[in-house]
Amino acid sequence: MVLTSPSGPKVSPSIPVMRNLGSQSESTSTIESPGESVLDLIARGSDIVTETHKELDSEQHVLRVADFNLWYGSSKALHHIDMKIAAGKVTAMIGPSGCGKSTLLRSVNRLNDLIDSVRITGNMFLSGDPVYSRSVDVIELRKRMGMVFQKSNPFPMSIFENVVYSLRIDGENRRQVLEEICERSLRGAALWDEVKDRLHASALALSGGQQQRLCIARAIAAEPEVLLMDEPCSALDPIATGKVEELIYQLRGKYTVLIVTHNMQQAARVSDYTAFMYMGRLVEYGPTNKLFVTPHRKETEAYVTGRFG
Repeated sequence: MVLTSPSGPKVSPSIPVMRNLGSQSESTSTIESPGESVLDLIARGSDIVTETHKELDSEQHVLRVADFNLWYGSSKALHHIDMKIAAGKVTAMIGPSGCGKSTLLRSVNRLNDLIDSVRITGNMFLSGDPVYSRSVDVIELRKRMGMVFQKSNPFPMSIFENVVYSLRIDGENRRQVLEEICERSLRGAALWDEVKDRLHASALALSGGQQQRLCIARAIAAEPEVLLMDEPCSALDPIATGKVEELIYQLRGKYTVLIVTHNMQQAARVSDYTAFMYMGRLVEYGPTNKLFVTPHRKETEAYVTGRFG
C-alpha cells in the first residue's frame, strides 16, 4: 500500500486520454455570444472551458481527470471534466444539488461501475496509472484509495477490528503490527484518547461523530494515495461537524483529500483548492481563498455569495 507524498510523482499532461465503455460522437459547442453568460451556455446544452487558476500548475498532482464524461443511460451527468488534484492538499467540490459532485467523486474509485446504465468516456490517472483501463484490477485500485461516506458505516465488530480491517483482508495478522497501525490511525483521526480504553468494545456503541472519525481512521489505516469524502458531515451535529472539520484540516500534508460538500462555509474552512460545478460542468477551479473572495467568473461569485443555487 503506497502513500503518495506531496513530493510524489506528477502526472504528465501529455498522457493520452483513453476512451472507455463505448464511444459517443458529440459536438462540443462553446461559442459564446456577446453578453452571454456561462450559465446561459450551459442552459442551452453547450459545453464550456473550465476557468482553472494558474496556481494549480505549480502543484504536484496525484490524480488527474482527463476529458471525463459520464452518462446514466441516455442522460449525460458529467461533461468534459478536466482537473488535477494537488498532492497533500484538500480539494473541495461545491455546487448545487445534482450538479455532478458525488458522481465525479464516485467515479474516482469506480463505484459507479456498480450501476448497469453507466457509460463513460475519457479517463482518470492515479499517480500516472489509468483508472479506467480494461486491465485494471478494480479491487486493487480501491485499496489505493480511502472512502468516507455521508452516513458513517462502522462494521458490526470492535473498534480495533474496524480500524485494522483492510490489513486483515490483506493477510496481515501480526498482533504488534496491527496494534501499532490501530493506534497510529486512531491518533490520526483524533479519536485515540476517546477510545483507547475500549478498543474491543463494539464500534456501534460510539456516537455519530465518533463513528465518522472511526471510518476516517479505518480509511487512513491503509495509507491511501487519495482519501475521498462524500459530504462526511451532512448527518452530524455542529459539535461533531467541527471535530471532523478540524481533522480534515489536520490531514493535509500527509494525505491528499478530495471532499464533496454542500456547505460552502465548510469548503472555505477546510480546503486548499475548490472546484465549482454546475449541471455536470466544472465552471471554475482554483485556490479556495481566491475562489471565494476574487473568483475569475461572475457566475462563481454569484453562487458563493448565495445569489443562486
